[in-house]
Amino acid sequence: MIPQTLLQAIIPLALAAMVAGSPSCALAADANADSPQYYEVRVYATQSDSQRQRVNDYWQQAAVPAYNRMGLRPIGVFTEQEASTTNKIYVLIPCDSLEAFGAIPAKLAADRAYQQAAAEFLGATKTNAAYERFESSLLVAFNGMKHLIVPPPSQPPNVFELRTYLSPSESKGSNKIKMFESGEITLMKDVGLAPIFYGRKIVGPNMPCLMYLTCGASPEAHKQHWEAFSSSPVWKQLKDDPQYKDNMIGMIRVVLKRTPASQI
Repeated sequence: MIPQTLLQAIIPLALAAMVAGSPSCALAADANADSPQYYEVRVYATQSDSQRQRVNDYWQQAAVPAYNRMGLRPIGVFTEQEASTTNKIYVLIPCDSLEAFGAIPAKLAADRAYQQAAAEFLGATKTNAAYERFESSLLVAFNGMKHLIVPPPSQPPNVFELRTYLSPSESKGSNKIKMFESGEITLMKDVGLAPIFYGRKIVGPNMPCLMYLTCGASPEAHKQHWEAFSSSPVWKQLKDDPQYKDNMIGMIRVVLKRTPASQI
């Protein structure tokens, strides 16, 4: 069995090696403000309103304060826009480095306030589970937008859209990222889609893929922003450019709303 201290040293190095070969995911020579962030995206599956409440309470009362004490903020906690007892909960955790990500488990274990606040949730039994399962993905920010952008308090969004774009191969996935960085990101900002993050998935399901999150004041306004994007000459030129042909094979789209635990 590998000691925990050794695992904590190995994880950041292994992840760094995985992303070093990608132009949009390369690590900077040193950790500075120009380095791309990393994002953990968790998706909790629940089977009841009670489970969903327990997950939200855990993040609001225990996890978000603990992550903030580590300097990790803002934490986004969302659920699906349409009400359902089986709604999933989506958590977005930004980290400024792989080292910060790798240090999370040990810091949570040493945080007495967290351990006390989270005790019931962490110790849930199989006959009273707090959730069904959760899956986790690790992403690295695009060079075209290296850091998460939080909507201004004066314009709080009420709808969030998380999209996952699936590519047929790793090279086609890099090509789709290049397409974003060649005009899509700027256009999304210009038409008011208000992107919060863009990331290439380096660990998790459905690879190769990328994920990004946009937001809007209302479903109607968000739809209008997408219509402006789709009708833009910039988008039409990009999608018709032969160099970007067939770089996607599918999309997963989820419309979300914030929970009381969310800082975004």
